[in-house]
Amino acid sequence: MLECVVNLSEGADRSLLDALAQHAGPALLDLHADPDHNRSVFTLAGPSVEAAVRALATLATERIDLSRHGGVHPRLGAVDVVPFVPLAHDGAPARPGDDLSEALAARQRFAQWAAAELGLPCFLYGPERSLPEVRRHAFTDLVPDTGPPRPHPSAGACAVGARPALVAYNLWLDTEELSSARALAAAVRGAEVRTLGLAVSGGTQVSCNLLDPWTTGPARLYDVVAGRAADMGIRISRAELVGLAPRSVVEAEPAERLADLDLSVDRTIEARLALSGG
Repeated sequence: MLECVVNLSEGADRSLLDALAQHAGPALLDLHADPDHNRSVFTLAGPSVEAAVRALATLATERIDLSRHGGVHPRLGAVDVVPFVPLAHDGAPARPGDDLSEALAARQRFAQWAAAELGLPCFLYGPERSLPEVRRHAFTDLVPDTGPPRPHPSAGACAVGARPALVAYNLWLDTEELSSARALAAAVRGAEVRTLGLAVSGGTQVSCNLLDPWTTGPARLYDVVAGRAADMGIRISRAELVGLAPRSVVEAEPAERLADLDLSVDRTIEARLALSGG
């Protein structure tokens, strides 16, 4: 069984997001949309996941015009990132070091299909190279693995991945100084945490991907950022989980902190998959 966390470059057009959600069908476990990032995260899983990803990608390619896109989050394309994650029979997602062979096979199938059917150039990432490497080198030092050698005229390109689970997590700051947000992001960035300092409505944000959330989880990240922010006279105004988290990551955090960390057991991959009947 597989999970796929599709990142699309649209986070403001509610009617389009509703149409995309309908196209995803019963595989859709969660939809998170952010108008500042102008980005949406569709968490899909279950037996129909690959068909759902293709349906989403088809409509997104038809309806999202990257030439008219504005948002604070970096992007390569309308169907920006398509990562496949292996799931165990109980829905628990793969951890670092687990077997990715099922996800790698799905990655290849999608990249070949998107190139042939949608004309999308696709860059593969996962064990051989990271997503930041693809973003830095696409169409310069790096040619697409499938599809045409130049971006689609309206939909750009797609990064297609195979990876363990990660937790996407935003920490909102009570300052409008983008330089401070960027300094905090740089201070906590490392092998287990990828970060960006971004300007958003009402302030700034440290936007994070926890690559090994079993080692560096949301509470640990929150406390490190809060400590460094306090030294700069800044406070965290709120935390935001983007999409879903593995149940074991949520259950490892102190129960009394879950609300402040924007975590709950019902927003886990396993809980949503059980509700969907997958």
